[in-house]
Amino acid sequence: MNKKKFNFSGIFAIVISIIILLIAVPINLIFTYSDKVFDMTPAGKYTLNEKTKQLLEEVSDKQIEVYYLYNFNLSDFQSVPQYLPLYHTLDELSKRDNVELITFNPNEEADRASALDPSGILGINEGDIFIKCGDVIKKVSSDKIFQTTSDNVFEYAGEELIASAIKTCTSGSLPTAYFLTGHGEKSITDSYETYAKTLKANNYDVQEINLDETGAIPDNTAIIFMAGFTSDITDKEYNLLSDYADHGGSVAMFASPCDTEGRFYNIDKFLYKFELGIDYNYVTETNSVNQLQNREAKQSDNYFRVQYTPATEDFTEDLTTDINYLIEQGDYIAGISNTRSVYEYVGDTAYIEKSPIVQNISDVTTSSYTTKSTAMGGDKNTAEEAEKLNGSELFFGYYSYNKQTLGKIILFGTDDIMDINKVYPTISGTQYLSIFSTTWLYDTDVEMGIGNKSSTYDTMHFEDALHAQSVLRVFTVVPIVIALLGVAVWLKRRYA
Repeated sequence: MNKKKFNFSGIFAIVISIIILLIAVPINLIFTYSDKVFDMTPAGKYTLNEKTKQLLEEVSDKQIEVYYLYNFNLSDFQSVPQYLPLYHTLDELSKRDNVELITFNPNEEADRASALDPSGILGINEGDIFIKCGDVIKKVSSDKIFQTTSDNVFEYAGEELIASAIKTCTSGSLPTAYFLTGHGEKSITDSYETYAKTLKANNYDVQEINLDETGAIPDNTAIIFMAGFTSDITDKEYNLLSDYADHGGSVAMFASPCDTEGRFYNIDKFLYKFELGIDYNYVTETNSVNQLQNREAKQSDNYFRVQYTPATEDFTEDLTTDINYLIEQGDYIAGISNTRSVYEYVGDTAYIEKSPIVQNISDVTTSSYTTKSTAMGGDKNTAEEAEKLNGSELFFGYYSYNKQTLGKIILFGTDDIMDINKVYPTISGTQYLSIFSTTWLYDTDVEMGIGNKSSTYDTMHFEDALHAQSVLRVFTVVPIVIALLGVAVWLKRRYA
């Protein structure tokens, strides 16, 4: 008679399960209590990027204040999965000896919020983050921290933006936009005040500079604005601006028409570096259909409709897609006022990329142009050239980019879009384009290389419904077969 054999596999499995539970449960409780996180996400959503850590080590000798304006305690975000990446970023920052994290409700502590934005230019909103080091303050807008892509992917951009703000603030000064003076220009404390405030709201410092007096372009220069000039720059200024452009500098020129004797020889020579030029004229619109209202709400021939040249695959830079979309949505009006025309030289320099961004529109029935060009300023030759432009395709805005030197320029034929005494809703599209162009010239958000972080998911793609059904059958049938085989083996060996 055979002795009955006992199979200890079932008992062994139970014992192992109990041991695992006895080990796993306490460990889980310990890590939960200590708030220890193991970030298993491919993008590292819940840990600081190595570049952020390196930056924090480099500025460890500087006292940094991080203000988070929200009606919650930071710990409350632990229970909101969507905000977990931001929670962990701020939490890791707060652990640094030189970083002080301060959270408060801006609606309840208005005085404290105003201290971060005493001029009222940056704007205070719930969810905003302010980075402060010394006297330098930079805002990280709440609507940029979390973003949704065109593919409807939810991304976390907070760490990139916060690290960028820390780098800017610890450098000692904000990137500065300098407005050139000494040539009949208007002031940033008067006519250009609102435009200057808009630049400040985008985290630029804004100052005026007379290069003929200073004899140098400051190291913190982000953009040089040449706007509303009525006389030429000096040879000394030309040399400074030329050297600045040759070393990657950015210039925004608003060359409004003016009645002067002779050409702007040095300004013309500077524009030629970018293969651009200005016409010495004043452009108006003769077709009433294309005319717009002026500041007196009356239809005027010097306020008229324009179009923003669509971007093409031939160019690497795209300055008009956003404004064209907003025009289609009815948010802005494509118009310009009190402008001269500008143009490009046909050059053979392969490393200069240039394209018009603002141009006149043709008659819808005849396809002809109905703008009138009247000579203004310049000399006899420019006057003759101006007269020839009647009824021609004209351009009022250009960009040019030297890919070799990295120098950039934006050229507009008017400064009305900057002047609070002249700007009007009918030219709002061109005003927005000019403001947007400053970001192209110089982005105040320093590129840290961290990028946006998002969750990634494994996906399966099927050729058609039949393919999907066959794959689903495999994933259903195979596990069942394996399970049945396992049961059969177990039954066979149960009393072996």
